[in-house]
Amino acid sequence: MPEAKHSLGKRMIGAMFLNIDVFEEVEHDRTATGQAATVVLMVAVASGIGSSGLGLYGTMVSSVGALLDWVVWAGICYVVGDQLFGGKATWGELLRTLGFAQTPGLLLLLVLIPILHDPIIVLIILWSAVAGFIAVRQGLDIGNIKTLFTIILATGVVGFIEWIQQVRILSDLP
Repeated sequence: MPEAKHSLGKRMIGAMFLNIDVFEEVEHDRTATGQAATVVLMVAVASGIGSSGLGLYGTMVSSVGALLDWVVWAGICYVVGDQLFGGKATWGELLRTLGFAQTPGLLLLLVLIPILHDPIIVLIILWSAVAGFIAVRQGLDIGNIKTLFTIILATGVVGFIEWIQQVRILSDLP
């Protein structure tokens, strides 16, 4: 597939509209990794502003956390999808597609409007889940069922890692 090399803005709009061609484009454009990281950071900042209680320091810390989460999630999805379900991808391809899949999170700015808070949160969770599904499917070049199982298993791995961390923290307590 030829790389169309759309701008960051056009790619973000395409990702918001769940345009599969945009996910394919960023998957194959090795120069789009920086753009994907920019999307992740923009969403983290939107989340920080939307939370309004984080402040500048909290937003900066959550932005670093968002980048780490993105990198780890892409890595786990890559290993699960590639090794267990025959995906044909690189870690970078998943980084790019999953980064752009976070674009709906920019709507977190709207949670500052009290009446919109809960509906926007629900909308973003569902929209981001669909975008993430498309990102994993297109990034790994696998079918829907394999994508579903990749996400389920990757979520289990993340949960297990978090559980191990909690056990370690609790075992360090006096």
